[in-house]
Amino acid sequence: MFWCVLTAGLAVLAGAVSAQERRASHCIALAEAAPGIEYLHQASWQDPLPDSASVRIHYIDHASFLIQTAGGLNVVTDFTGFLGTAPLIPDVVTMNHAHGTHWTEFPDPAIPHVLRGWGAFGEGIDHHLDLDEMLIRNVSTDIRSGSGVEPNGNSIFVFEVAGLCIGHLGHLHHVPTPAQFAALGRLDVVMAAVDGGTTLPLPDMLEVLGRLRSSVVIPMHWFGEVTLERFLSRIGESYAIERVKGPELVVSLRSLPDRPTVYVLRPAFLAAAP
Repeated sequence: MFWCVLTAGLAVLAGAVSAQERRASHCIALAEAAPGIEYLHQASWQDPLPDSASVRIHYIDHASFLIQTAGGLNVVTDFTGFLGTAPLIPDVVTMNHAHGTHWTEFPDPAIPHVLRGWGAFGEGIDHHLDLDEMLIRNVSTDIRSGSGVEPNGNSIFVFEVAGLCIGHLGHLHHVPTPAQFAALGRLDVVMAAVDGGTTLPLPDMLEVLGRLRSSVVIPMHWFGEVTLERFLSRIGESYAIERVKGPELVVSLRSLPDRPTVYVLRPAFLAAAP
């Protein structure tokens, strides 16, 4: 299997357009592992990325992440309408609607691409957004709705960039079916809700992560240190744990760890340059 390094470029201008060609990923067709993987340094979301084959992931809050590419794309997951004090207009936002902390009814009209993770009740939605440098697609899953279920009401979004497959599980409420796992393919990096209650029970989330076999797991949707530590104590039996001091991680095809690793990021809203 290929290992990729995630990178992002400095881009605070609205509607940044990437001129780079996307490096083919291996989400579906797996390849052999690449040697010589190294962990890259952390940097501010406003700093240039180390090279064109890297991507930066910045944990903003709750289930929102900023994914930045070397070509200047800015993508925000589970966008709520607030990123912080930085004057950033993302190129793409994704949203899920299980709760108001995962979407906004009024996204800024200046955002070029607003991808909702749901469609008409029970019908789901299909996205396949090709931005040259990045391909964004989704796999629909069910969510709880009142006393019942809304079929296809959640989306797992997959971001194929720099040869990497990065997945955001959204507000996942059930273990994906074999067909859904097949549609996801191999995820090198996955953002996973670890609250153990409002999304998946912890044993089920551990089963999902085991099936995905991602080399980098980033916990999200944790409600305090007790919730986070409960997850880490369970997954630490089979994963390495890296506690990153800040909100950001930069990786590349060469820098994914040899052993599956949980990277604990500390969320921080985006601040304007001083």
